[in-house]
Amino acid sequence: MKATNRDLLVLVKDETMNQYQIELELEKLNSLLFQLETVDSFCTAHEVFDVTKHKVVHNRKKIVQVIHQPELKPFQFVCNKN
Repeated sequence: MKATNRDLLVLVKDETMNQYQIELELEKLNSLLFQLETVDSFCTAHEVFDVTKHKVVHNRKKIVQVIHQPELKPFQFVCNKN
C-alpha cells in the first residue's frame, strides 16, 4: 500500500488504550481512508456548478476535467452534494 503523508487528529475516549492499540487503530483508519479516497468517490460526492452556462455537471469525466485544471474558470464552483 502506498504510504500517505497526512495529519490525523484522533480523539481517544478510552484511557486504557496503550500505544500499540492506538497505532493499530490509526493503521486501520489510514487503510480505510486510502480505500475510500478515490476519484470515483469524489465524483459521486461532488458536482460542478457553472453559473455562466447555467449548468450543473454530474458527469464523472467532466468533473475530473474540471478538478485537474490548474485554476477554475470564473463562476465555476465545485460543491459537495451534502
